[in-house]
Amino acid sequence: MPDAAGQSQAFQADVAKLLHLMVHSVYSDRDIFLRELLSNAADACEQLRYVALADSALAFSPFAVRISIDKDAQTLAFEDNGIGMSQQDLTDHLGTIARSGTRAFLDRFGNGAEEAWGADAREKLELIGQFGIGFYSAFMVADRVDVFTRRAGATEAFHWSSDGRGTFSIQPPAQGEAPVQGTRVVLHLNEESKNYLEPGRIERLVHEHSSALAVPIELVEEKGARRLTDGVALWTKPKAAINLDEYTNFYQSLGGVFDEPALTMHWHAEGRHDYTVLAFVPGSRPFDLFDSSRPGRAKLYVRHVLIKEDAEIVPRWLRFVRLVIDSADLPLNVSRETIQESPVFASIKKAVTNRVLQELTKLAESDKEKFAKIWEHFGSVLKEGLYEDPEKRDALFGLARFATSAHSAGGRGLKDYMEGLQTNQTAIYYLLGEDLARLSASPQLEGFRARGIEVLLLPDPVDAFWVATAVGFDGKPFKSVTQGAADINSIPLKENLDAGAAEEAPPVAGLATLYALMKQVLGEAVEAVRVSDRLSSSPACLVASDRGPDRRLERILAESGRLGPASKPVLEINPAHPLIRALAARIGAPDKGKFEDIVWLLFDEARLMEGEKPADAPHFAARLTRILLDAASQPAP
Repeated sequence: MPDAAGQSQAFQADVAKLLHLMVHSVYSDRDIFLRELLSNAADACEQLRYVALADSALAFSPFAVRISIDKDAQTLAFEDNGIGMSQQDLTDHLGTIARSGTRAFLDRFGNGAEEAWGADAREKLELIGQFGIGFYSAFMVADRVDVFTRRAGATEAFHWSSDGRGTFSIQPPAQGEAPVQGTRVVLHLNEESKNYLEPGRIERLVHEHSSALAVPIELVEEKGARRLTDGVALWTKPKAAINLDEYTNFYQSLGGVFDEPALTMHWHAEGRHDYTVLAFVPGSRPFDLFDSSRPGRAKLYVRHVLIKEDAEIVPRWLRFVRLVIDSADLPLNVSRETIQESPVFASIKKAVTNRVLQELTKLAESDKEKFAKIWEHFGSVLKEGLYEDPEKRDALFGLARFATSAHSAGGRGLKDYMEGLQTNQTAIYYLLGEDLARLSASPQLEGFRARGIEVLLLPDPVDAFWVATAVGFDGKPFKSVTQGAADINSIPLKENLDAGAAEEAPPVAGLATLYALMKQVLGEAVEAVRVSDRLSSSPACLVASDRGPDRRLERILAESGRLGPASKPVLEINPAHPLIRALAARIGAPDKGKFEDIVWLLFDEARLMEGEKPADAPHFAARLTRILLDAASQPAP
C-alpha cells in the first residue's frame, strides 16, 4: 500500500530507452493511440461481462466508453465501466512493458474457468489486446498520462501516473477522481497534439478505426454528450435483421459514393477459420478502376478493430469489389497496424475470392440482366484473371460475356458459343482490336460470316494476353482470325449448305503471277502475298504469319517496349474480287507505275481497315492523287 505522498517505482523491465523506442518507433501513425485506448476499454467491458457470469455479485450497467474533451485543461480522457484494475494489475500491466492484461485474462481460462463460464466461452470472447503495448501509444501525443481505476466489486481505487520516461507512480486518487467502477485514462496532450481536442477529428477517427467495437462510444464536449457508435457493427448482425436501406447506406459510407450496390454479399465463415465478410459490387465503374497505383478496397478488422484500411484481400482482378472482413484469428504484427503473411491469411484470402466468384456465378444464372450490367462495368477487369490466375480460369470462363460477329450487342457466353459450332469447326475463333465498331466491320470476318462461324470480338487490351495463354475451352482451342491460314475451307458456305449444294472452289487459276508481282512491288513490307479463304467481299486484308504473334498483341507489346522490330504481315488477296481480276488483267501493261500504285494502295487500305496509318503517308497521298486524277481524266460515259 503506497503512502499518501505517492511512491515512485522503476518499470519492472528497467528499460526507459525501450519505452521510448516503443512509443516512437512501433507505430507509424499517431492517430493509432485512439484505436488502442478504445480497444483496451472494450476489452475491459468484455472481461467484466464474462467474469460476471461466474460471480453474480458483480452486477454491471450497460457498457459504454466515453471520450471527454477538455480544451481548458488540454486533456483528452477515455472512460469505461468495465472490469477496472487493482494495484497489482496496475503494476503488472501498466508498469511492465509487453505484459498484456487481456492475455493474462485469457490464460486464466485454462485454470477451471470453463466450468463456470462454459466450455465455449473462450471462443465467444470479443477480446482484442494481446501484446501489452497498446497503452503506451498514448505517450505519442501526451506529456503525461493519468489512470484512475477501481476494480469491479472493490472499494479501493488507485491513481497511476507517468510521463513515459522510465518511472511511474501509484497512489490513492483524490475524492471523486476515480470512477465508481472501471477505468479513466487522462491524456495531458503535448503541444504537437492539441488538434486532438477538436471534436470533429475525434469523431472521424472513431468512425475510421473503432466504429465496429462491440461497446457504444460517446463523445463529451462543450455542447454536451452524443453517441458516436451504437456498439454493433452492421456485419455482425444477422442478415435477416438488416434491410436493403441499411446495406445501401453502409455501402455508400464505406466508399464515399452515391450509387447503389449492384450486388451485396454477406456471410459468416466458421470452421478452420472464423471471419465475417460484407462485400459489395458497385453499381457504377469507379473513375480510378484502371489506375495501376490504386490500392485495395478492403477494410480488414480483427475482433472489430480496424487493422488496415486498404488490405489486399482479393486479387487485383476483383479490385472493384468493396468489402469489409472481420476476423477473430488473424495473426498481427506487434503494432497491430499490418497483418502477417501466414497460412491462415492465405487461406482466408483464397476462400473470400472463391465465395465472391460463386456469388457472381449465381447472379449470372439467376438474373442475367443484372449480371449484364456488372459485366458491362467490370468485365474488362475480370478478364485480367483469365491471364493472371489460371487456377480461377474455368470459373471466370463461366462468367465471361462477349460481343461476337453474330451478336454485336454482347452477352454471349462460351457455352452459348459452343452450342452454335458449325460442321467441321475445330476452334473458337476470335478477333482482337481496339473498338467493337471497327472489329464488326473487319474484312477478316467475311469468310467466317459466309460459313456461319461465330467469332468473338475482343476490344480490351487484356484480351490479347489471355487468349495467348489459355489452352482452350471445352476441348476447343482459341484461334485468331488474323493469324496464319484461316483453314476454314472444310466448313461449308452457309448459302450452299442451306441449299444442299456443294461448295465451289474459288477461282485461283492464273493468279500466281499476280501474287508474285505484288510481292515484288511490296518487297520487305510483307512476308508474302497469298490467296485468302477468309475474304468474301473485300479485295485484301493483312494477317500475321503462321509463326508470329497476333497483330494486335504485337502492337501492344511494341508500344510498351517489350518487343523488338515488328514482324512482317502477310497480304491476303480475294481472287474473286473485281478489283483483283482487273489488276490481274493489267499484268504486262505498259503503265507499270499505275499497277504499282494500285498494289500499294491495296496494302495501305488493308492497314487502314485495321486502324493503322498508311505505311508512308506522303507516298500514300501521292499515289491516291495519281489514281484519282487518272480516273477523273477518263471520258464521261
